[in-house]
Amino acid sequence: MSSSSSTPPWDVQQLPRASDSVFLVTGGNAGIGYFVAEQLSATGATVVLGSRNPAKAEVATASIRSRVPGARVRAVRLDLADLSSLRTAVESLDAERLDAVVHNAGVALDAPPRRVTGDGHELMFGTNHLGHFALTHWLMPLLSAAPAARIVTMGSFAAKSERLDLGDLQSRKDYRPKRTYGRSKLAQMYFGLELDRRLRAVDSTVASVVVHPGGALDSLTPPRPPVHVRTAGARLRGAPAALLVQGKHAGAWPAVRAVLDPTVRGGQLWGPRAFSLRGKPQHQRAWNHLTDTSVAARLWEASRDLTGVDLVTVPGPPQAR
Repeated sequence: MSSSSSTPPWDVQQLPRASDSVFLVTGGNAGIGYFVAEQLSATGATVVLGSRNPAKAEVATASIRSRVPGARVRAVRLDLADLSSLRTAVESLDAERLDAVVHNAGVALDAPPRRVTGDGHELMFGTNHLGHFALTHWLMPLLSAAPAARIVTMGSFAAKSERLDLGDLQSRKDYRPKRTYGRSKLAQMYFGLELDRRLRAVDSTVASVVVHPGGALDSLTPPRPPVHVRTAGARLRGAPAALLVQGKHAGAWPAVRAVLDPTVRGGQLWGPRAFSLRGKPQHQRAWNHLTDTSVAARLWEASRDLTGVDLVTVPGPPQAR
C-alpha cells in the first residue's frame, strides 16, 4: 500500500477507480447507505445493496443507475433481524470474493413499546449489532478470498455519550428508545474495533475499520426521488443547521473513504473533520470508552452466545447457486 506521504490528498469528489472490486452495503436502499452505494458505484465497482425490502432495493438500484452511467449495482434480500436467514443471504451474493462490506443497516425507534426480533432479541440491539455480528461470520470466507478486504462498521455520534450496560444489553430493565439506539450503535463500534484486534491476532488479510457520519440530516440531503424527496420548505428550515451538521450524502464520506483509501488502517476510527459533526472525513482518536478492551471482550462473548456463531472459527466457502 502507498504511504500517506506519497498519496494525493483525499478528494470526496474524485474517488479512485475500483473496477475489479465487489462491495456489499447493508441497508443500501435508503439514507446514508444509499449514498455510500451511489458513491462506490461511481468507482466502477460492483455494488450489492443488502435490503430487507426488495421493492425499495429495486427503486434504489434504478436511482443509482440513472445517476451513474454503467453502474454495476444489484440487490440481495438481507434481513438482519432474522439470524437464521443470513447464511442464505450470503449464498445469494453468488460471488467468489468480497472486497468490502459496509455494515450500515440499522433500526431506530423513537418511542415505546419495546419490540423484539423473531429470535427474541430487542429489535435495535438485535438488528444493528447482533445481525451484523452474525453476518460477518458468514461473510468471512468471501472476505478472506480477497487480497485485502475491509469490514467497515457504521457507528453513530450518538454513541459517544452512551455506555454499555453489560448486564442489560437487551434493555429489559429500563427501555428508553433513544438510549437503546445509541447503545446498539456503541456495541457495533466496540465490535468493529475488537474484530480488528482478533483479525490481527490470526494474521488475517482482512481489516476492520469503524466510522461515524457525524450529524446527518434529511433536510440537508440532496434529493434522490423517489428514494429521498426534499421539499423547498424542508431545505429552508434546515439551512441554519448546515453551520454544524451536514446531509446524508456527506455522512457517507467516512465509510466510502474507509473502503477505498489505501492509507486507512484496521482498528481506526474515521469521521467528519469539523467537530466530528460535518466536513470531509479524517482519522480520529478513538473515544476513551471505546478503548476499554475488557468491555469489548465481554460484549464479544455475549454476542457469540446470543447469535450462536463464533468469528474465531469461520465457516467454509458458501456454495454459489
